[in-house]
Amino acid sequence: MRHNVAGKKLNRNKGQRIALRRTLIKQLFEHERIQTTRAKAEAIRGAAEKLITLAKRGLAAESENPAAGVHARRLALARLGDRQIVKTLFEEIAPRYENRPGGYTRMVKLGPRQGDAAEMVILELVEE
Repeated sequence: MRHNVAGKKLNRNKGQRIALRRTLIKQLFEHERIQTTRAKAEAIRGAAEKLITLAKRGLAAESENPAAGVHARRLALARLGDRQIVKTLFEEIAPRYENRPGGYTRMVKLGPRQGDAAEMVILELVEE
């Protein structure tokens, strides 16, 4: 039994799974809305929200201690692997949710996909 085992395997090996999650999160932050399957959206939703929270805390700490802001950016860079996306996250996305305690994403159901009847959703960043 898989009790208390975090994460979804998505029928992929470890390397493919990490690459898929990283790419989907980068696309979400770049385009602010992606269309994907429900299973993939559920797999990345929590990680994307944690990165936004990390960016918010990094911006708040940056005013008091610049090293804390650099540390948060480096943590985000380690998870995303793209400096431009990290810059977008910290300068555009995080300030937008400054007064919001959580719930930065929304999933809108689209119905089944034509080819294989996989349940499709739009995962998007919530607008204030």
